[in-house]
Amino acid sequence: MKVLHVVGARPNFVKAAPVIRALAGGARQTLVHTGQHHDAAMSQVFFDDLDLPRPDLDLGVGYDSPSAQTGRILMRLGPVLAPDRPDICVVYGDVTSTLAGALAAAQHGVPLVHVEAGLRSRDRTMPEERNRVLTDHLADWLFTPSPDANDNLANEGVAPARIHLVGNVMIDSLKRLLPRTDPGRVLSRLGLPANARYALVTLHRPATVDESAVLREVLGVLAEASRRIPIVFPVHPRTRARLAAASATPPGLHLIPPLGYLDFLSLEKAATLVITDSGGVQEETTWLGIPCLTFRDVTERPITVTEGTNTVVGRNAGRLRDAIRSALDGGDREPRPRPDLWDGHAAARIAAVLTCEGDRAAD
Repeated sequence: MKVLHVVGARPNFVKAAPVIRALAGGARQTLVHTGQHHDAAMSQVFFDDLDLPRPDLDLGVGYDSPSAQTGRILMRLGPVLAPDRPDICVVYGDVTSTLAGALAAAQHGVPLVHVEAGLRSRDRTMPEERNRVLTDHLADWLFTPSPDANDNLANEGVAPARIHLVGNVMIDSLKRLLPRTDPGRVLSRLGLPANARYALVTLHRPATVDESAVLREVLGVLAEASRRIPIVFPVHPRTRARLAAASATPPGLHLIPPLGYLDFLSLEKAATLVITDSGGVQEETTWLGIPCLTFRDVTERPITVTEGTNTVVGRNAGRLRDAIRSALDGGDREPRPRPDLWDGHAAARIAAVLTCEGDRAAD
């Protein structure tokens, strides 16, 4: 079985690594990096930390608007698909590279696999939501992380035979690499004690950082919170550009460059509180049992709220301030069981389905 994996951004790398590992030995695999995240801080260090093989091909699309990136990926991926047609193309998550890879596969008649299918925020203003919906309706195999994703696909008329509940592949990477984390080492580089209490922040979505008034309000809340607890804030390149444009650098925040997977996971597992607008961080904190405040109006991962440690506070600085105070004053939350099938074996389930389908095709 010839398998083509298309990745392009940090969340893709985390999800692809266990799937590539699970298919090793049973498939001839090709890894294509679109170059959506092309710098070392956003890409290369993740390949190293996750033990991902070097890409067989880097399309080098670079940073640009989603439409420009999509066009370049389609132009550069087509010649890869045409001469040595793979049996399946695998795309991950909901970034621009996901949709572009799905479109390229559909245009060349290559069966499509979508890993992390069925998630819905029902907010079509989010580019990720549009990417998810379009990719799901192009896919031949849809591997879902949670029962709500199955329900979403069924409600949209996707045939049940195409839907497979396998669990969360991000947790496969987290669980495998957690023993290699070292919070104290990372904290010492920041000038903080190894046993320090701190809040970890990630903010990168356009709805948060592109609106200068919203960004300033959030930074004001974080500066206020930093008087009670150190705030460690790895700054995404997009966010750093917006901070510079707004001349917004409040005191009291540990603003640091983007971190590799192991360093970020180290900080995440020892944090007192995490504040984010990232989808994957909501899942990781749920598995780790770390309180998480999501600065968004909705989440496509409701299981992190109903069964996890996540609270969606909305895009409202006042509500974020109140939620931070409550989290810091409230002590430990009551522990909850982890979501079903978030057990580190999602990739093995994906490989079992695809291998079975490959055997049938060979017969």
